[in-house]
This record gives sequence, structure tokens and C-alpha cells, in this order.
Amino acid sequence: MFDLRANQTTVATEVLAGCTSFLATMYIIVVNPAILSKAGMAFPAVLTATVLVSAFASLAMGLYANNPIVLAPGMGMNAFFTYTVVLGGGVSWATALGAVFWAGVLFLVLSATNVRTRIVQAIPVQLRYGIAAGIGLFICLIGFANAGFVAASPATIITRGELTPSTLTFLAGLALTAMLVVRRVPGALALGIAATTLMAVPLGRLWGETVAVQWRGVLAPPDFSLLGSLDLAGSLTLSLWPTIFAFAFTDMFDSLATFVGVAEAGDLKDANGDPRNIRRSLIVDALGTIGAALSGSSPATSYIESATGIREGGRTGLTAVVAGLCFLPFMFFSPLLSIVPAIATAPALVLVGVYMTAPVAAVEWRELDEAIPAFLAMFCIPVTYSITQGIIWGFLAWTLLKVALGRSREVPLALWCIDGFAVLALLTG
Repeated sequence: MFDLRANQTTVATEVLAGCTSFLATMYIIVVNPAILSKAGMAFPAVLTATVLVSAFASLAMGLYANNPIVLAPGMGMNAFFTYTVVLGGGVSWATALGAVFWAGVLFLVLSATNVRTRIVQAIPVQLRYGIAAGIGLFICLIGFANAGFVAASPATIITRGELTPSTLTFLAGLALTAMLVVRRVPGALALGIAATTLMAVPLGRLWGETVAVQWRGVLAPPDFSLLGSLDLAGSLTLSLWPTIFAFAFTDMFDSLATFVGVAEAGDLKDANGDPRNIRRSLIVDALGTIGAALSGSSPATSYIESATGIREGGRTGLTAVVAGLCFLPFMFFSPLLSIVPAIATAPALVLVGVYMTAPVAAVEWRELDEAIPAFLAMFCIPVTYSITQGIIWGFLAWTLLKVALGRSREVPLALWCIDGFAVLALLTG
């Protein structure tokens, strides 16, 4: 089924690689519910949805696309769902789930046809780098804010928060997690979350104002209350179309970047030099997003952390199958995992931000007509607390500068259409 011999691998190697990829991605089991619960969704229910999506999307990637890539609810997309769409836009979480569903349908149509190629080619590469880096800064800012390390200030807009026992615990957890990451310890982020949770136990007991860690038990039946709770009709209102497109296109770009990066890292390319089974992989990714909406989560996407399993020798879909199966038992541990406070997931958010900011090095900073739009996209995302705003102003600036240089022919028709939706989003927002 997986063609192990032709890929020069073994069952033992693939199992080890699958476990390694799972350890690198398992932090999402806690972090995703921690973020989405701020939108008013129940933590145990989001945890169940996260596990279901991660498990079955990864299984589908392994069985259908035969690629060693793990899928789970995407970082960045969960922040966009919570802070931009629900809290910032005043949209109910059920309606936001409906937008995720339609984004998955759009992604599926684009993945199954040649339209995806035209759209991907229409998006300037430099803008992709800027958007990716901006999302990284956004996630990092959320981590610092959740820990109380940064706070609002009427004089300076934003400033460093007070050094309370809580923020000192966060800094200790960040230092420990960073050391584990740089030493390339498997499951470094998950270990950092666990260690910071233990360090937070004295908060509210020996010092601090409120109890940070409250024991709720170990096991409980999975909470399926979010299954099918999306609002499909309400999410089709005109004002939410830009949100649907933002979900779909960001998910597609993120997935394509992951496929390209993983293919290069593991030499998993076809005869044309493209990522192996790219069409099937994108279809699985799109179905994962649809499944996420139905389960009660923000969009699923392919994880670049899959490269850790590939470094261990994983080369086929068996790696993804093993990783997917590893997620399933955690559906029953929602009481244990719900004790994790915000300051314990904050170090993981900051360091995920570091990973996602890496593409900024690829921006052509000397080419100002490319650099200015990339910088605007990167900067506007965290300062407006909105991924959509960063994308909008990046696209519009790129088009405007090309026209100003008399190079409007470099702006493809598809990008003009995207600019139209960007303007529509500004007018309806």
C-alpha cells in the first residue's frame, strides 16, 4: 500500500518517524482549544474537535496521498478565527465555523482544478513571505499578551507589563522551552507546556492573586457538542465573503509552502521536480478544513513540523498514519489537559511565531516595489490585530506600486480580482 521498498524505507523507520512527527505537533491539542475557547467555545469540545481533525486528516494524507505529512488545525488560522472574525468582527463562532466550511469547499474546488495554479501564480512571492512573517509576529504578540508580558498603554499604545509572579513564570517557561528547541529535543514545545504548567502550580497558592492551575481530573468521555454546530446559511452573507476567501487562500498558501518545504527537505519530488502527489495532498488538506468546520474547529492545514519525522527517515504515508493514530487517545484526557493555563501555552505561541517569521529573510529588500508591500502586510497584521488587514493592504500596495512604475502588465487578472475583493472587504468592514 505504501510502496515502502521503492521508497527505501521500512515499517520500523516509518513508525519511529510517525511518532516523532506527532511529538512535534502534539502541542496543538492544548494550544488550539486554548485559543478557540476565547471565542466562546467549550474547551473540552474544541479539544475533541482538534483530535478528530488531526487524526483523520493525517490518516487521509497517508492513505490517499501517501505523503509523510501531518495535518492539524493551523496556527494563525485559529488566531484569525478567534481574534479577527469572532472577537474583532462580532461574528458568532457558529457563523465563523460556517465560513470555514465554505472556505474548505472553495479550497477543494481550486485543488481539484487548474484554477489553483492560476491563483497561486497570481500571488506575488514576496507578498507570501511578508504575510507568513506577519502571521508569525501576530501569534508571538498573542503569546506575550496572554502572559501579561505586554500590555496596553495610553502613552505609548503598547508597553511591557508588570513583572508579576505570573509573568516571571512565563519567562522561565519561555527560557526552558527555547533551550529544549535549540537542543532539538523531540516534542520540545509539548514538554515546555507541561513544564510551565508545573511551574505555575504555586500561582494563587503561594503567591499571586488567582489560582492558575486547577485540578479537574484525568479522564472524561469526549465532548462532541460542537459536531455539526456550524451556521452555513448565516456565513454566506456578503460581508463574510472576504473572510471565506481569506481562510481559503491563506490555507492554500500555507499548505503549498509546507509541501514545497517538506519536499525539498526529504527529496519527496516527482519527475517534474514538484512536490510528490501535490494534487491529492491539496485535496486532503481541503477536506481536512471541511472536516474541521463540521467538527467544530478552525481550518486544518499541513504542518511544517512534519519535517521532523522526515529527518527520522519517514518517506511514505505510513508516517502520517502512525502520527494520526497517536492523536486519538487524547480525546479522553480533556480534564487533564484543561488545567493548562494561558501562561503555559504562551511560550509555545512565541516560539511558533519564530518559526513562522523565517520567510522574512527571503524578501528582496533592495527591490522597494516588492519590499514595501511585503513589509506592509507583515507589519499591519500584528498592529491591526487582523490577518485580513495585512493581506488587503499588502495586495493593494503591490498593485498600486506596479501601476506607478508603468508595469501594470505584471499584475495578472486574478490579482486584479483579488484586489476587488480587498476593496469590497474594506467597504463592508
